[in-house]
Amino acid sequence: MSNLSDTTPAQSAGAGIADPGPLGLAAFALTTFVLSFTNTGIFKAEPVVFGLALAYGGAAQILAGMWEFKKGNTFGATAFTSYGAFWISFWYLTGHTDLSGVSNAKDLTHGIGLYLLAWFIFTAYMLVASLGTNVKLIAVFALLTVTFALLALADLTTTANLTKAGGWFGLATAVAAWYASFTGVAASTRK
Repeated sequence: MSNLSDTTPAQSAGAGIADPGPLGLAAFALTTFVLSFTNTGIFKAEPVVFGLALAYGGAAQILAGMWEFKKGNTFGATAFTSYGAFWISFWYLTGHTDLSGVSNAKDLTHGIGLYLLAWFIFTAYMLVASLGTNVKLIAVFALLTVTFALLALADLTTTANLTKAGGWFGLATAVAAWYASFTGVAASTRK
């Protein structure tokens, strides 16, 4: 198999559960794809991504993460639950919280940069952990690590071109995640 569940053998308690990896990867891919169009500057889709961030990128990935726990897959459980929480926090931070109390725009931008830097650090260590999985997942985590690094640097340095570059890497990340998801779904139909 080419999904997150092939990194740890399933325990007997989770043996009857369908593989949640393709769902988690698809939810991550689609939400990342839509947001990355905004980051590239092609068009502004951020209001559209709010619903995706909460329902698909957030809730669906957290569910996939819980099912990975049930299957005994620590890597998949950590990845999907964490990135599901990322999307819910993104939904709240960017569209549903009052940021007017921040003293100036530079502090707000730096705060978001710090948020993205923390996700870069988490993603970098998940990249190292993914080296024990497969090439498709390594590609997803490598591209995502670069994406978070560029977006963090963009906000920490207020450099718009870095945001655009992060958007392009985000699109590549989405395509890689969709491909990994597709291979898992396709494999399940050939049983």
